[in-house]
Amino acid sequence: MSAAPQPSVAPARSADLQPPTGGRYAPVPLETLRELEGIELFRKLMSGELPGAPIAELMKMWIHEAEPGRIVFAGRPDLTHYNPIGSVHGGYAGTMLDSCMSCAVQSMLPRGMGYTTLEYKVSLVRAITHKTGTVYAEGNAIQVGSRVGTAEGRIVDANGKILATGTTTCLIFPI
Repeated sequence: MSAAPQPSVAPARSADLQPPTGGRYAPVPLETLRELEGIELFRKLMSGELPGAPIAELMKMWIHEAEPGRIVFAGRPDLTHYNPIGSVHGGYAGTMLDSCMSCAVQSMLPRGMGYTTLEYKVSLVRAITHKTGTVYAEGNAIQVGSRVGTAEGRIVDANGKILATGTTTCLIFPI
């Protein structure tokens, strides 16, 4: 006999959060990546000790929370992310999900190890518009081994309404 699953309670989040301003954006040197455990990297990115990824500036997204096996990006989609049919392009959700899911895998890696996304799947559940406000992409590692890592993710609005979901498989290797 198993217990009935308990409903998860979404944390209270703000729809009004804005991307950090005045940040530095540049690729992190490979030599630096080799020296850091995965979770150390995200802590240094969040503190501003290391520059943010250039894609984060373009996407107006940032690391909101980080712990081993779980990374949350916040993002503020606007009209620059629109497609011709009047909503945020699906690639915005794809990029946020790829980022949070693969970073959840990376957050579990020891020094000297890296990853690349082998594949990811995205299901777009609801339209995202500039009126949605800040969205949150949460990635959770499912399994991280010596060669392969898997994770799942979801994008929610400030009220916890699911906007998109995804899964990923990452290849893990020495860097």
